[in-house]
Amino acid sequence: MSLSFSLRARIAAVLLLATVPGTARGQEVPTVGSPTSDAVIARIYQEGMKGSNAYRLAQTLMDSIGPRLTGSPQNRAANDWLVKTYTQWGIPARNEKYGTWRDWTRGQSRVELVSPRARTLEATQLAWSPATPAGGVTAEAVWIPGASEVSDGAAFSRWLKTVRGKFVLVSPPQPTCRPDTNWNAWAPPATYAAMRAARDSAGQQWREHLTKMGVNARSLAALLDEAGAAGVLSASWSGGWGVDKIFAARTLVVPSFDVSCEDYGLLARLAQNNQHPVVHAVAESKLAAGESPVYNTLAEVKGRDLPNEYVMLSAHLDSWDGGSGATDNGTGTIIMLEAMRILHAAYPHPRRTILAGHWSGEEQGDIGSSAFAADHAPVIDGLQALFNQDNGTGNIDKVVTAGFLDAPSHFARWMSQMPEDVWRGTALEFPGYAHDESTDSDAFACRNAPGFFLNAADWDYNDYTWHTNRDTFDKISFDQIRKNATFVAMLVYQASEDPVRMGRERRIPALEAATGKVIEVPTCAVPPRSYKESLTKGR
Repeated sequence: MSLSFSLRARIAAVLLLATVPGTARGQEVPTVGSPTSDAVIARIYQEGMKGSNAYRLAQTLMDSIGPRLTGSPQNRAANDWLVKTYTQWGIPARNEKYGTWRDWTRGQSRVELVSPRARTLEATQLAWSPATPAGGVTAEAVWIPGASEVSDGAAFSRWLKTVRGKFVLVSPPQPTCRPDTNWNAWAPPATYAAMRAARDSAGQQWREHLTKMGVNARSLAALLDEAGAAGVLSASWSGGWGVDKIFAARTLVVPSFDVSCEDYGLLARLAQNNQHPVVHAVAESKLAAGESPVYNTLAEVKGRDLPNEYVMLSAHLDSWDGGSGATDNGTGTIIMLEAMRILHAAYPHPRRTILAGHWSGEEQGDIGSSAFAADHAPVIDGLQALFNQDNGTGNIDKVVTAGFLDAPSHFARWMSQMPEDVWRGTALEFPGYAHDESTDSDAFACRNAPGFFLNAADWDYNDYTWHTNRDTFDKISFDQIRKNATFVAMLVYQASEDPVRMGRERRIPALEAATGKVIEVPTCAVPPRSYKESLTKGR
């Protein structure tokens, strides 16, 4: 995109202002921990930094309720818990149904190596996987033959007739489950390079092999279902010590399990060397015959002067269920919940209406937030600002301004009123990145709504907690969550009181973080309102 000189100059001026919060509107930046001249900011600071409820709230959500797979009883229990919690604080809240989804309850499961030796394997039944028959299934685990034996679709079809009553290994084993960072730290450079080449080559050869057989991961699962396999064993290693991504089963008839990198490699080597591994698998999950209601939870405090203008806080409530959904996105949920508690205590009568959205269906493609946006056009039209958080337990290190030209000056003004220890380390990113020109777990940007993503520092999120079996309560840093909730509460207060409406007319496209490539604003999709409908929409 080519920008005119005058537009470039305006952007540069805005960015300069945004990077020096203390110069905005002549405000002085308070020193670390110092009181502020704004009495409401001072109350928010005291309530958020000194009286945080985040630990207690997170322990209930992550430990007692646990993971919140869309459509599951735990997802609905979390909706109800949020409404109960808000109500106890005197904040009006409701669950708003937007559709239906598969209703699946995880039960006890285990996978054991029976022969040639005994070992309890580290394995997790995948979400929405069918159960095993009562008592489980015992069967040989087999490997899809290599290219020399199964070289094309016809050979694959012949082999497929041999899998009835057997577990099938459907992922390429890693040559090593030692993380790359560990090899890089300890191995000689040539050894590290050879390992990386072997890892890359194994993955590439596997993909090429599937292509030659005329299948992919999704169609392979369906074919194994039809062929009468006993079950599917896969491995989705996350790249760190002991972590796997736990997603959805692709089988509809037979059970599917993710097996840890180490144990999957063991099974693959035994099978490849004709040592005939036999496993016993038990899965006691329950998949309801039909679909069950899915909800967004909304908490709302009406504005005293501008009730039809809105400041929103949002995070998705649903999660995958291999762990506890702690940093994706239990932490975002707690930040917004705690920020609402702080605001109720320190700022009970806002100028604009404050609305908190806890979405479900995010992991299935932003379905819950898309449905809310489609159903609540007046909120979108009256939106002053939305603050969304969805990526872990780290301190908020970036405010992604999504190309809104007026946003940096607003944020600079708002942050200049805060004590320095609340905003220190937070940068304003302009024009900002977006995965799909959304606010990450929201779906408002296609409606040109001023939604801003609050990016958290990494804390090894992608390797160790994002969608993994290790995403549990103990991974949360409550010092960061306390500060983040306080920061959000201060942003909401000032956005609510701001005499200037956030502009949405002046905007340039957001940029992709890694490449700087312009991301065009998409057309708003019509959200599916059921699992069955999602199949026709490619979700």
